[in-house]
Amino acid sequence: MATAARKQDMPPEGGYRAIPYKRIPARQFFSGSTLIAGYLGMTAGAAYVFYLNSLHNHIEEIEARSGRLAIQPILVAERDREYLKQLRRNRDEEAKLMANVEGWKVGTWYGEPIYETKPDAFIEPAFHEYYAHTDDWSRRLRQFFVWWS
Repeated sequence: MATAARKQDMPPEGGYRAIPYKRIPARQFFSGSTLIAGYLGMTAGAAYVFYLNSLHNHIEEIEARSGRLAIQPILVAERDREYLKQLRRNRDEEAKLMANVEGWKVGTWYGEPIYETKPDAFIEPAFHEYYAHTDDWSRRLRQFFVWWS
């Protein structure tokens, strides 16, 4: 088998082109003063929009606070009303539970009153007395996880 002649890779006739190494400056679209003026203009516009937004937020907060303050007495009254209704339900449940016990008087502990009678005072019952007629799980939920139940 005949061997093919190898041809060495040589530079082209006249040599390679010159390598460009000079700095080519980038095109300038804006001057420095134009950029600073644009920055100041954008900042002023953003500050104005921020002011309008904060004014709107302030008005919304005032309206929400006014609504909460207006409805708060109603919510407190409803909460107190439900609290007293639950105390009444507890008393009725005690009367029904102890109906067959001889000599039992509702609101006493074997004849000794557990509630003080004061004309202008309300004695709040203890937590476990308020939840006396509920199941243990519901009482524990209310006692330890108020936010959950």
